[in-house]
Amino acid sequence: MEYRQHNPLPIPVSGAYQSLNATIETVLDWQYELRKQNLLALYEKGKTLAWNANDLDWSIDVDIEKMMRERVANGAATLMNTLMKPPVPLKDDELVRMQLHMNSFMLSQFLHGEQGALLATAKIVQSVPWEEAKFYAANQVADEARHVEVYHRYLTEKLGISYGVNDQLRQLLDTILCDSRWDITFLGMQIMVEGLALAAFGVTRLQMADEPLIQDLIGRVMADESRHVAFGVLSLSDLYRSEMTSSELREREEFVIEATHLLRDRLLMEAVFERLDWDTKLWVEWAKQTPFMVGFRQMMFQKIVPNLKRLGLLTPRVRAEYEKLDLLKFEHMKDSVEDPDVTPPHELVELLMQFMAASPAAQGNGASATA
Repeated sequence: MEYRQHNPLPIPVSGAYQSLNATIETVLDWQYELRKQNLLALYEKGKTLAWNANDLDWSIDVDIEKMMRERVANGAATLMNTLMKPPVPLKDDELVRMQLHMNSFMLSQFLHGEQGALLATAKIVQSVPWEEAKFYAANQVADEARHVEVYHRYLTEKLGISYGVNDQLRQLLDTILCDSRWDITFLGMQIMVEGLALAAFGVTRLQMADEPLIQDLIGRVMADESRHVAFGVLSLSDLYRSEMTSSELREREEFVIEATHLLRDRLLMEAVFERLDWDTKLWVEWAKQTPFMVGFRQMMFQKIVPNLKRLGLLTPRVRAEYEKLDLLKFEHMKDSVEDPDVTPPHELVELLMQFMAASPAAQGNGASATA
């Protein structure tokens, strides 16, 4: 593995490394009973579908700015100003810059989330009490290392723009990695973080339908991630319905609510507006209120909500909070065991296809509309 880092990622003010006091209980399973056949089947599937980052065609020339300019030249700026209703009408160059930076921000957070998943899954290997779950988690560790590899390479070799870890994501990762309870690691990473990432990957893939390298990259990662989320759902089945005291369940409810707010707030993209030197307060307020951005953030929870319902964690308390956030509309969708795929809502697909209409490659890529 060798590639040129044209654009090393920004280093946080706190330094290049961060140490966490992640004390965990390590469990050895001397039974090796292997009773959970659904987890063993998932483990076999993961082994069979493993891929190599070098399988991607890294020789592809990636020019996102050119792609955005082609779209803008054919009327995308007018469309986006009309639909997104920004606080200040955007000129063509400004829209290109915003799209470039929003795209790189999302891809950067994917990278940072994957590193969090790498460490969290290694923690699961140590702490989960069943051998078959240890098997699958060990396989997932290799998946996550591969995801870190491909996103880092894409950002540093191909894009030329990248962002440090978002404060809300880092706070959530710190909590997940430092909590000593194995089920919180599962709940935080497999259900919440990776559940949202699946939806975000699908939208990013749709937005970049005319970029073949990212299509291949995200397509491979999404196939892995859908199994990872299913792993979390299968592993936590019945735990919250029958094996927890009321006080323990309340702690999990509080965690879900806090994680939900952190995941939503990371999508406000404050760092993008700061980097563009725009009025950050004005633009963040726009991101909080404009219907397009509100809908975008809500859509990210389309797998999280039915998965929580399956686990018995869409409790009255969580439901009340999710009702305020207008997230209950997803509760009747299929969960990750019933259907591992994520399909962006029809309305969002229509909007993005209008925005990309200038690109012949996008028009010819019918598969990308289903992400």
